[in-house]
Amino acid sequence: MTSHDTPQARAVRLGPRSIAALTLVSAVGVAALVWPFFAPPESAVVAHSQDAPWLFACLLVLLVAIVAATISESGLGPKAVAMLGVLAAAGAALRPIGAGTAGLEPMFFLMILSGRVLGPGFGFVLGSLSMFASALLTGGVGPWMPFQMLAMGWITMGAGLLPGQDRLRGRAERLLLCAYGIPAAFAYGTVTNLAGWTFMSSAASNISFGGDLPALTNLARFVAYVLATSLGWDLGRAVTTVVLTLTLGPVILRALRRATRRAAFESPVTFDTPSG
Repeated sequence: MTSHDTPQARAVRLGPRSIAALTLVSAVGVAALVWPFFAPPESAVVAHSQDAPWLFACLLVLLVAIVAATISESGLGPKAVAMLGVLAAAGAALRPIGAGTAGLEPMFFLMILSGRVLGPGFGFVLGSLSMFASALLTGGVGPWMPFQMLAMGWITMGAGLLPGQDRLRGRAERLLLCAYGIPAAFAYGTVTNLAGWTFMSSAASNISFGGDLPALTNLARFVAYVLATSLGWDLGRAVTTVVLTLTLGPVILRALRRATRRAAFESPVTFDTPSG
């Protein structure tokens, strides 16, 4: 059996509880992001539109913690914890490099490649933890942070769900990761924009959220908000991801797979019994 035919080991195997927890946090996250388009103008949520993101952010922090604990119970062993710490620290250290520079975020490419190799369960925890650590490093702690954690968790988890984990290698795999990384870069920007959009005062701009406006009007305003504020950043993130995946991707993927094989995540840890 060649190395290409060897099933790829996973640092975390998702069980029923982990899948249920991921589904729950994702559902609440989606609700927290899209409520401005579906809440009736007379509802209490719209009446407290400035408070709602804070409430959702607090809830997401708790849910992400539940997901991490559930995945930990289902198989996040000491070897996986060690690799999680190393990759999260690397991701957190990479993020400030591109801060304020047209969306040049090398952290994004590392998260996608890590999720590809180590699987969706590990990927979600890694993406969330990396964003949390980088927020502490850069002083970016605020009500938007849980949404950034959730968005990066989704992106990294999605990379772990891409097809061909065991057989697809070389240029074809890198092209697949590029094809995923481009829309993922724009999706990440859209999610984080949704998290902050409702904080804008309705009197501040004609692209801000209006609690008394119809859903289609708010949707048009949000599209205009994205085009005006983050399209360039999202494009820079996408280009950076593609360039780094094509140039550094082979080395990073090889290193991650070598580390995974040596760690033998799915092999139980055993201790030799002293003789005599």
